[in-house]
Amino acid sequence: MKVVVVEDELAASENLAYLLGQIDPDIEVVAVLDSVKAAVKYFSAAPAPDLVFMDIHLADGLSFEIFDHVKLTTPVIFTTAYNQYALKAFKVNSIDYLLKPIDQDELEQSLQQYREQHPQQATDSGQLDGLLRMLRQGTRSYRHTFLMSQKDQLVPVKVDRIAYFQLDTGLLKAITFDRHTYHLDSKLEDLEQELDPALFYRANRQFIVHRDAIEKIKPYFNGKLLLSLNPPSGERLAVSKAKAPHFKEWVSS
Repeated sequence: MKVVVVEDELAASENLAYLLGQIDPDIEVVAVLDSVKAAVKYFSAAPAPDLVFMDIHLADGLSFEIFDHVKLTTPVIFTTAYNQYALKAFKVNSIDYLLKPIDQDELEQSLQQYREQHPQQATDSGQLDGLLRMLRQGTRSYRHTFLMSQKDQLVPVKVDRIAYFQLDTGLLKAITFDRHTYHLDSKLEDLEQELDPALFYRANRQFIVHRDAIEKIKPYFNGKLLLSLNPPSGERLAVSKAKAPHFKEWVSS
């Protein structure tokens, strides 16, 4: 299988190529393109590959713009760092996607789906228009206030007061910058959909952190990152090797 990767982050494209090779040694990445301009030039002249992996945000624009200039007759799997709420748009518009950082099992499932459905029709402009419309709707509004439990009462707490959410022995807690602790009757997965991804990051299975709560970032073993929070969490908070590049990009954005 011949694959083209449209991705402007070198670490991400190298990781994807590595994972593809681990899944199937017969997969050949024939080109890595880092911009809309480079992709348009390539697809205008080169033979069509079997499959394209395409990051949404490129250095010179959105990868959707590629479809305005060339007609792709190849199935496309988008890669994206959009939050889970917005990703519903991909499902509604029947476009396959992978959430970054890419997980090998999910990548394998996408490849299996491609093989079962091949040949597919090319992604058309109507699908992309619907996707963009829903993404804009899905990212337009986030939670501003939570109604949280404290002792025997419910307290409204503004989102900008919250330093991080922590799952502790099955209980979900919100710790504020002024060191108050509240309890929520919710799941971390649901919170992830309701919070602005520009401000909050799902660091691991136990934590969603506000960017202003991150005090220090230290290299950890096996390529992980160790975070120090303010106020302190009382528990070691590590970001996985797979998430580390995206996390560092998010912090510096």
